[in-house]
Amino acid sequence: MNSKILKTAEVFFKDKRAGFLYQTEKGHTFIYDEDFLKGNVPISISLPLRKEPYESKELFPFFSGLLPEGWYLDIVSAKLKIERRDHFGLLVGTAGTDTIGAVTVRPAF
Repeated sequence: MNSKILKTAEVFFKDKRAGFLYQTEKGHTFIYDEDFLKGNVPISISLPLRKEPYESKELFPFFSGLLPEGWYLDIVSAKLKIERRDHFGLLVGTAGTDTIGAVTVRPAF
């Protein structure tokens, strides 16, 4: 990673840590956890298992798909006091519990 990390989140697949998602000065980076790479399936077909980090200027489409939309986004954004444009913040604030599917995203401490 060649950019300063601004925010970090842990990504879980069926309660097993799958990797880390970072918001950086240049965009976003996702890196699979080394232990998860051993014998597991990828969290998404768009993010196949590999040791090398994935980098993107925008939040990866897979993670964007976990975000609330429309009027519900307005409610969640207001309740959590997170700007609608802060996709990383909204992802961490909303994808920690009760997500559709097996993937959750939690703040890294």
